[in-house]
Amino acid sequence: MKVTENVRLHPKYCLLKLTADRKLPAMIPGQFVQVRVDGSPQTFLRRPISVNYVDRQANELWLLIQLVGEGTRRMAEYQAGDVVNLLLPLGNGFSVPQIPLASKLLLIGGGVGAAPLLFLGDTLKSVGFTPEFLLGARTKDDIVQLPEFEKTGATYVTTEDGSAGEKGFVTNHSVLAAKTFDRIYTCGPEPMMLAVAGYAKAAGIPCDVSLENRMACGIGACLCCVEKTVKGNVCVCTEGPVFNINQLTWQI
Repeated sequence: MKVTENVRLHPKYCLLKLTADRKLPAMIPGQFVQVRVDGSPQTFLRRPISVNYVDRQANELWLLIQLVGEGTRRMAEYQAGDVVNLLLPLGNGFSVPQIPLASKLLLIGGGVGAAPLLFLGDTLKSVGFTPEFLLGARTKDDIVQLPEFEKTGATYVTTEDGSAGEKGFVTNHSVLAAKTFDRIYTCGPEPMMLAVAGYAKAAGIPCDVSLENRMACGIGACLCCVEKTVKGNVCVCTEGPVFNINQLTWQI
């Protein structure tokens, strides 16, 4: 694929937009890609990146990149016109509920973990739902793509230091006490997802989580991303990364 734009959203985040000469393949929210990082001798393995958004009109794929190591720092240097080698689409995505369109859906994201929720929210909206978002981060600087989320649905924010939205964790936000929801989707740091899953289970709300286990191959060959489920160990890259919380053995 070819880079159309690389937007630096923050010193720690960039938004990579890519296109192809042919029509992009069908993709569903929650799937991911494996990026080969050329020009980086220290980066031997492909890097797994969530599908942030698919712009069908522009035939563009968006990837939200957090700069955490040599591979992602190299990706942040890509410029328009650069060619990037990807495997896509990989994994299984979020489920779209077959329930009345009045159902209230809450999408909860933590930090860069909110990335796949933008595509999910847009997809849910396109079939008649009105999704709402709850975004959590350490500080206001870690809340990225807020305008894009706000275009899709009501968006609530919480930060650990209180620099934006309500102070605290997502599970402490007042919207959870003020409203009832019929389904929850979440992605982010594991402690946050565990807390969200615990809340959802206690409230009897179906909940999908997108796991962020380390992935090396993306096709189930290396066994780096194994997760224990009620049916035994599975590779997150092929059986997930999205699971219903009832499939997992988390102590929630």
